Formats: sequence, C-alpha cells, structure tokens
Amino acid sequence: MLASDFGTGQVFWSFLWFTMFFIWIWLLIMVFSDIFRSHDLNGVSKFLWIFFIILLPYLGVFVYLIARGHKMGEHAIADAKARDEAAQAYIRQAAGSAGGGTAAELEKLAALRDSGVLDQQEFDAQKAKLLA
Repeated sequence: MLASDFGTGQVFWSFLWFTMFFIWIWLLIMVFSDIFRSHDLNGVSKFLWIFFIILLPYLGVFVYLIARGHKMGEHAIADAKARDEAAQAYIRQAAGSAGGGTAAELEKLAALRDSGVLDQQEFDAQKAKLLA
C-alpha cells in the first residue's frame, strides 16, 4: 500500500532531503568543532556563539559562517600543518631508531665509551652482546 503511493519523484525528493539533512548535520559539526578549537575566542564568546546556534540554528550557523568563515579556513590549515608536522616527526623518529642496526648501536657505544660513561670492560661486554 505504501509502495504504490511512493513514486519516482518522491524517491528523488526523499534522497534530496536526506542529503540536505546530512549536509546540515556536517555543517553543525564543523561549526561547533571550529568554535571549540578557536584559541582566539574566550570562554564567554564561545558560550555566546553556542547559545546563539542552539537558540536559532539556521541563523546562528549562517551568521557564524559570515562572521568567522575565514577563521575556519585558517584553523583547518593550521590543524593540517600540525598533523603533517607530527606525522613527519614520527616518521623521522621511527626511521632514525630503526636505521643503522648494529653499526649504529656500536657507534653509540663507542661515543659513550669516549665520553667516559662506559669503561672499556662495559663497552666490550655490550659489544659482545650486540655482535652475538
């Protein structure tokens, strides 16, 4: 009974409304995340923006995008750069600790021996352990 009343045009409109609803939810998530990650807003300003968006959602989001849309882009770029730098640092750290193998460990032991941290007996014991 319900399927006979639901035509092709109605399916299209249902998909369209669902898509618009999904975009609206995503936009709300992006605006709220931008409010919370903004270091240039104090707590009172964040509260007022959130209150305005909850009280009048469509108008609040629209005004926020007009007033602080450029800051959203700047925050997104800064976050992307921070994530990229963290990933690069991790890759360098992981490659540095894995690179060289036994030769790198022997160089570290020799540097410790030369600086006086290890004496010759400790150096020889660690060297034998590495080479075994």
